[in-house]
Formats: sequence, structure tokens, C-alpha cells
Amino acid sequence: MLSTVNIVQRYGKRVLFDKISITLDGGKRYGLIGANGAGKSTFLKILSGEIEQTDGDVQIQPGFRMGVLSQDQYAFEEFTLTDAVLYGNKKLYDAQKEKEHLYMTGDFEDDKVNDRLGELEMICADEDPTYESDVKIEKLLEALGFPSTEHGDLMSSITGGDKFKILLAQVLFLKPDVLLLDEPTNNLDIESIAWLERELKRHEGTMIVISHDRHFLNNVVTHILDLDFQNIREFTGNYDEWYIAANLIAKQAQVNHAKASKEKDELEKFIARFSANASKAKQATSRQKQLDKLDVKEIQLSSRRDPSIMFKPHRDIGNEVLSIKNLAKRYGDDDVFSDISFKVEKGDKIALIGGNGVGKTTLLDIIMEKVARDSGSFNWGQTITTTYFPQNTTDFVKGSDKLYEWIQGYDPKWHIDEIRKCLGRMLFSGEEQSKAVGDCSGGEKHRIMLSKMMMDSANFLVLDEPNNHLDLEAIVSLGEALHNYQGGVICVSHDRELIDAFANRIIKINSDGSIIDFAGDYETFVSEHGA
Repeated sequence: MLSTVNIVQRYGKRVLFDKISITLDGGKRYGLIGANGAGKSTFLKILSGEIEQTDGDVQIQPGFRMGVLSQDQYAFEEFTLTDAVLYGNKKLYDAQKEKEHLYMTGDFEDDKVNDRLGELEMICADEDPTYESDVKIEKLLEALGFPSTEHGDLMSSITGGDKFKILLAQVLFLKPDVLLLDEPTNNLDIESIAWLERELKRHEGTMIVISHDRHFLNNVVTHILDLDFQNIREFTGNYDEWYIAANLIAKQAQVNHAKASKEKDELEKFIARFSANASKAKQATSRQKQLDKLDVKEIQLSSRRDPSIMFKPHRDIGNEVLSIKNLAKRYGDDDVFSDISFKVEKGDKIALIGGNGVGKTTLLDIIMEKVARDSGSFNWGQTITTTYFPQNTTDFVKGSDKLYEWIQGYDPKWHIDEIRKCLGRMLFSGEEQSKAVGDCSGGEKHRIMLSKMMMDSANFLVLDEPNNHLDLEAIVSLGEALHNYQGGVICVSHDRELIDAFANRIIKINSDGSIIDFAGDYETFVSEHGA
């Protein structure tokens, strides 16, 4: 259905891809993974024809349609929501709009007008044989949270996150034979991600998706494409199966095969560590039988490096942690929330969840005194010291300071060697630590902020979507760090695997401003309250 033959991509002396040849079959859903900078997005752009490869060929079966998730959220500002989705099938969109124009302005006594209307009707019948395009678009929009009363609104009237939802609906409406998705879960809340998973599992053609959401990959993909060493290796299974297998391979390379019992112990320790909760550990253990059948000799060790995140509080946390009473916040005429109350206890690691726009970020900004509340109160315990990971980190980490200078600017007493060690834990080499923070990518700025938080040695962590811009290895490391952390946590995230890794309490803010306060892990929360 879709294949590449000896694809090469060079940028100057740097070779990004070296003769990638791979055939991608219909009915398979591929997850394209690899370290940041490996070229995942570039590979998708080559497949879609957006950029031209240095050498080699991309071959697609004649007559097959390709759908590509657009990344330009502002390309359809003057379109209604309905028309923006319809534009996903450009041929149908053009035919419908021309037909509407001719019916409004055409001279029906002119044979050319009538002939053209006949041609357009044939195009519409070919592209929409059941004449249900309007119904399909309506269902897509409502599933993504847009009521029918808003379908005629202009794209310019909705938020950036909602624009991205429309782009998703646009590419899904086409029902392409080949579907290419680059980070489709960005800007989606948990319920929208769950909906997208259901839609993609019904896709009948070939699909390639890039995502840093492990839960999403596990639920959706049937195969993994591992971009490493300038080439791609295909693996049958989802991300967890690939991840466990890759670590098994690494351990087999390190442990003498003659010491079979020791190797078995190492693997069991890894599987136990892999997931923080019992159900995940059982799931991983059950996969060991599948791993025994793998021909691991054919798989090359990964060149990736895993970051090592470790938060160490400078003092124990006391019994009085945080009390929130009747908090309210308005912006203009709109209530963000009007009466939020809960108490954080010692030992709580809270995942703060809820749909987009319910006020999760606002709540964190209030308790961190970045935004003033309208009414209510909050009080931190006397023993509590906090450190904050804001949602807008990529805008916050800026300037011409070197990485270690930017961090030391928060406390001149911090020793430069300790700062360098924290940056090293986040995979910044000695040379990389000397570049300006303003020149860093979004993912690098997130890793810089995590380095700064490690230096803070606080006993309470407040994090707002820290997984954004991080690769999968960094998100796994962050989950382990939060699980092992001896202080308190409030974290906003839509990454369900990250939440699974650390949370022992779930607080969900509902769209009406009420909250669900659940003592337990996320899987149990979902089983009792749904996604």
C-alpha cells in the first residue's frame, strides 16, 4: 500500500536517514517512535510529499488517498467549523461550493450551467454516495465537544486547542487509505483522546502516528516503527511490548548468558519497576511469555539515552500541607470556577484532571500566587516549600544566559557543579550546557525546567502538563521520579500512563465547576467514574 525504497535525507554533512526501505501494509496501524531529533516528523513529511528526500523513492498504490493531519491551526480562520471539516475532502468541498454558487447565481437557461451542475452532481455522488456528509460532519463535531449551535461559527472564534480538534475532524472525515498523524493528542483532554482512540482503531487503511502518549500508542497501534541509527526497524506489537523487549535485549547484552537465573531476576526487577501499579505489573509479566519467543539477536541495541530525574526534598513534609476553601475565579462575565474546596494530606500525590477550559491551570496559578483569586482562600502548611512547572515553560525559559547561568539565577548559592550534574541528568552534555536558553527547543526548555526543579529540593511539586514536548523516555523517567518522590504532588496531565505511574488521588474538575475527589489510582477511578 505504501513503501519507501532507499530513502536518504541529508542536511549538509549530517545524515538523518540512510537508505530506509520499508513496506507498510493496509490494515496495520504503525507507531513511529524515536528520540527527539531522530527525524520522525521529517519522515512523515517525506511520505506526504511536503518535503523532498535527498535520494530514494516513496511509492503509494495508484488511486489511494492520503490524509495528513495539518499543523497550521490558523489556516481556516474564515471558514465555518462545518466547512473546515468538509475541506478535508477538497474535491467534495470544491464541488459543493461551486454547486451552491451556481444555484444562487447561475442562468438555468444556459446549457453550460446545467451541464456543469450535472458534472458537479456526479462528483458529489462519487465522493459522498450516501449523501450523508453533513450528518457525518455533525457527528464528528459533536463528539469533539462542539454543540450543533456552534457548527456555523467561524474558526477565528474558537481557541487554539479547539482549532486543532477541527483539524483532526478534517483529516478523519476524508477516511483516507493512508493516514499520517503527527502528535494528534496535543491539546486534547483525556475524554477527547479516548474518542480519538476509538476512531483510529476503526481505520481500515494504513496509519502512521507519532505520539509521546504511551497509553495512546498502546491502545491504538498494532506495530512499532523504531527510528534509530538512521534507519527504521519494524516490531509487531504496541509500545509496551516494544519497550519491555528493548530493555530485555539491553539486559541480555549486559548479563552473561550462562548466568540464567541472574538474568531472570534482572528482568523481573525491570518488569516490576516498569509500572507503578499492580495491574500494570501483572500485564507486563504476562507478556514475558511472548518475549521468550522473540529472536532478540536480530535487534540492535538502542542508541537512546534515558534521562535520570530525581526529586529530593530538603526536609520532611509536615502534617499540614494545603487547604483550599471556596476558591472562585472569573474572567470578564465568565466563571472559571465558583466554589472549589479540598484539603491536601501528607502523602497525597494528586492528578488534577478535567476537560479543557475547566480551570485546572488557573487553580494552579492561584495556589502558586501567579494569579489573584476572586474569593475563597488557600493556605500552605508551615513546613511546605514548593517548586512549580508552569504550562508556559517554553515562553518562560528565555534569554541569552547559558543553561547553568539561567538556573543559578534563581539562587546564587547553588553550586555550579550541582547545577551541571542536574543538567547532565537531563541529557545536556558539557558543551550543550553553554548554549543560550533562548536557543533551546521546546523539549530542551522543559528539561531545563526539570533540572531547575531538582535543584529546588522542595517538598511539594506543582506541575502543569510537564509531559508536553518531552519524548517517551523522558516521560517514563518523570513518572518514576514522581512515584519515588517522598514529598507531595499536584500535577495536571492528560497523559494517562504518567498519571498511572504516580497518582494515589484523582481530583477531576467538571464542566459545571463541581469536583470529583477520588482516593485511589487512575485505573480504579476510570472503572468507577469513566474516562
